[in-house]
Amino acid sequence: MAAPAASATTTGPRNCPRLSGSWYGDNRARLQQVIDERGTCAGHPGSHPVAAFDWDNTVTKNDVTDATLAWALQHDRIRRPARWKDTSKWLTDAADAALTEACGTAVPAGAPLPTSTNTRCTDEILEIRENAKTMSGAAAFTGDFDHRRTVPQYAWVPQLFAGHTVAELSSYASRAREEALAAPVGATRTLGTHTIAAYVRYYDQQRDLVHALQKAGFDVYIVSAGSEPVTEVWSRGIGIDARHTIAIRSVLDRHGRITTWNQGCGDVPVSQGEAIPYIDGKRCWINQEIYGVRGKAAWQRQNRPHRPAIAGGDADTDVTFVGDATGAHLVLNRNKSELMCRAYDDADGHWLINPMFIEPLPRRPAPYPCSTAAYNEPDGGKGPVRREDGSVVPDQEDTVFRIP
Repeated sequence: MAAPAASATTTGPRNCPRLSGSWYGDNRARLQQVIDERGTCAGHPGSHPVAAFDWDNTVTKNDVTDATLAWALQHDRIRRPARWKDTSKWLTDAADAALTEACGTAVPAGAPLPTSTNTRCTDEILEIRENAKTMSGAAAFTGDFDHRRTVPQYAWVPQLFAGHTVAELSSYASRAREEALAAPVGATRTLGTHTIAAYVRYYDQQRDLVHALQKAGFDVYIVSAGSEPVTEVWSRGIGIDARHTIAIRSVLDRHGRITTWNQGCGDVPVSQGEAIPYIDGKRCWINQEIYGVRGKAAWQRQNRPHRPAIAGGDADTDVTFVGDATGAHLVLNRNKSELMCRAYDDADGHWLINPMFIEPLPRRPAPYPCSTAAYNEPDGGKGPVRREDGSVVPDQEDTVFRIP
């Protein structure tokens, strides 16, 4: 197992910023090479190459949308919908009944639910968000949707904030951020019967990478399957503005309040979550918002000038856009099968695997089932991961799981 690089690279174009910090193996040197070759600092003025990163567990340790939802539940900021089924087109009758029973109807529709004291209500909301099931184990979502374009429980979180303004949701995210950054690494909190992470940290290495890329002339974007107002609060902390932050975009009503509808991508119009930045949806949003590709073409891989030079992620939701990168595919290992199959197969020689910088996971004991059941099919099933030529990726051992 290779040791992490210990000091900044000293070679390369004179004006290109140098990466620092501890990375696995030669990952820092390989990222530096892309910066040196593609950046405006290397004598390519006007080129503005793109770098795109997932947010949760890629730039930060832990999920900032979950942190905001937890804060909102602790402080009674979720408004009771007239009908829970109105919050998601895919919510099941069982989930509607469970939420109605647990959260009650004593509070008028549109008024805040007392989730800080009604732990049954909090439990149902968290269980549906985390596991797409009710506390009794019933499926919370059903119906037809493309599983490579959306996942209902991700779309559901912004929908839970229907009736709030963007400014209100941003303020909740800011307060949650303050608490999460103050909590010690490893801290947890208990909400109902759920134990969840109480802390969030920016990864120092990723902050340094983002700043180096910006100084080198890259346009750096965040592409997240979280709520956009929440992600914007956090991305500002590393110098990425709202224009460069792409996440789930809620449609606002005429009073400027969040609705249960989301903006669309490609040939998918405004909907209740049909096309969020999730797996192939992240490619669509990058193509549409960064490169101006419209219609069905936004779902397709573009030519090299219209793809990121560097892309980074940690989960299957990131596999498509990370694979589209032309210079480096940066992967933080969280044992997510489809992504890790691509990374370990390393078909083009540009995949870089790094353990999580804080509390890395242990080695996965069994090989990733790449040849049989790692690919996320559009219908929700599992299948083999295939290369561009159609050949099947063999099962892969997990070998990059800690910084030596």
